[in-house]
Amino acid sequence: MYAVIKTGGKQYRVQPGDLLVVEKLDGEPGADVAFGDVLMVGDGDSVTLGAPLVDGASVSATLIETRKGEKVKIFKKIRRQGYRRTRGHRQLESVLRVTAVAGAGKTDKWDGEVDLTPKAVLDARARNLKLAEPAPVEAKPAKAAPKKAAAPKAEADEAPAAEAKTAAPKKAAAPKAEAGEKKAAPKKAAAKKESDAE
Repeated sequence: MYAVIKTGGKQYRVQPGDLLVVEKLDGEPGADVAFGDVLMVGDGDSVTLGAPLVDGASVSATLIETRKGEKVKIFKKIRRQGYRRTRGHRQLESVLRVTAVAGAGKTDKWDGEVDLTPKAVLDARARNLKLAEPAPVEAKPAKAAPKKAAAPKAEADEAPAAEAKTAAPKKAAAPKAEAGEKKAAPKKAAAKKESDAE
């Protein structure tokens, strides 16, 4: 038997024995919690829909712990203004164990006991976090590009390169002026001297 309940602005499908994480509820660990907002009750093929709630239906649970959830990062930025702000937030949440679902003239109870020892709480947290994480996506290995025969191409490339090296003559270094020789005067300076002489 299962039910769809509404709490904390969200809807959850629950059945006896389920571990459930909801928005923070008041109470100490071990306290009993009852949900009266039951939207649907199902038992095998028979389904009872509420309009909006199912009359006489309820879900009972035991509060295991109240804790902080995963951190959510808040990042604000205004471009070109040098404005950046990073904040973090951890929402308070309650972990529940569903013990009974009642509705449509039937009651389905969970046979086990709710263990509130620290080890059991940590186990419940670990199981719950595994359920909350998305399924891992298997990475497909990248296809290797087919290799072409490199030997013939290498021989073809080496021959022209070798010819180019032998064929290209080296540039002759410009002769340097000896210490006793004067450098040629620039044309403007020569023209100026001629005009001064006249």
